[in-house]
Amino acid sequence: MKALVLDIKREEWESTQGMDFIDVPEPKLDESKYPEDSNKVIIKPKFTGFCGSDKGIWFRHAFKDMIFDSLEREGKSRRICGHELLGEIVETGSYSAKHYGYKPGDIVSTESHIFCGKCYQCKIGEEHVCANHLIIGISTDGCFAESVKLPAKELWPTDVNAIRPEVAAIQEPLGNAVHACSKIDLRGKTVAIFGCGTIGLFSILVARAMGATTIVGVDPNPENLQMAERLGVDLTIVVDREKQNETGIAPDREIVESIRQCCGGEGVDVAVEMSGSNQALNTAISGTRAGGDIILFGLSAGDFTLTDFQNIILHGKSLHSIVGRRVFQTWYIMNNLLKSKVHKLQDKIFDVILNKGQETIVSFHQFDRYEFDRIIQEHPKVILKY
Repeated sequence: MKALVLDIKREEWESTQGMDFIDVPEPKLDESKYPEDSNKVIIKPKFTGFCGSDKGIWFRHAFKDMIFDSLEREGKSRRICGHELLGEIVETGSYSAKHYGYKPGDIVSTESHIFCGKCYQCKIGEEHVCANHLIIGISTDGCFAESVKLPAKELWPTDVNAIRPEVAAIQEPLGNAVHACSKIDLRGKTVAIFGCGTIGLFSILVARAMGATTIVGVDPNPENLQMAERLGVDLTIVVDREKQNETGIAPDREIVESIRQCCGGEGVDVAVEMSGSNQALNTAISGTRAGGDIILFGLSAGDFTLTDFQNIILHGKSLHSIVGRRVFQTWYIMNNLLKSKVHKLQDKIFDVILNKGQETIVSFHQFDRYEFDRIIQEHPKVILKY
């Protein structure tokens, strides 16, 4: 079968980029040889989403050690990438059929964090921070392929009559935004979103649906902010890259002042940091009112420095880290939001973030590495159609 894979050696990481479109063995269920296959299913993807994490792999910015350490454990030399999925079940293991009720023809999405079910976190209902988790497409083979084998416990049945398939394929990243915006009750709150990439744009829609009254979008990319405006933010603030380089990690006082003027002079109730920038984090903290909350989702390797640390404590500000989605609490909330006719999340995601499918939905079987490289740099979200 055809698959989109990372097929390099560890020492080649820094000198390469992209993924290879090649033939690989098709996954099979063989319970006589692998008893654990009884808990699994074979899925034929219909649509898969190319994530920011996938972009990090494509450009060699992230997940190097996680990928190569897992390949060494498995005795493999290449990783099939991809973890955002909408597909059709074509075969089920015996336990998957009996216990979960799955059958060929069922349409499903998937949670991307494979949890063990045995560790302390899993046993107390915190599977999203499982001590032994694997990430589909990073630390185990993923869904950028004509066929993928996944544990039945990870799957999320999806009604494509109620949720359009192009949007259903990206429930996993939308779930990141739902988890972030669910951490704090946003009803009647003012919110600033730092970083209006894909998850930041999703967060604008989710925050509004969850009752935020004023939303500020902060980003250095004017095109991202234009999309934020189309999605309904109340104020957009462009980050000055040159000034950012000059001031380093210190908060951008002009941005802080603009946020305060928009939010009653005190700062926002909730800041959502989606960029992974040290300066953005410090600006988010400074732009949040005393007693407010800062949601941390943006990732960056290395150390961060918090400026005015004592004021975080003296002003009673709370920092909350977010990873993945709560399994499956977040998925239920997201499902209800997508099906809501009031908020029209599906239409806004497809029309604005997916640009009505123009250049953002590309054929998997006609994959062109150089054209794909251009597209993923020009659009915040790209979907592969099978």
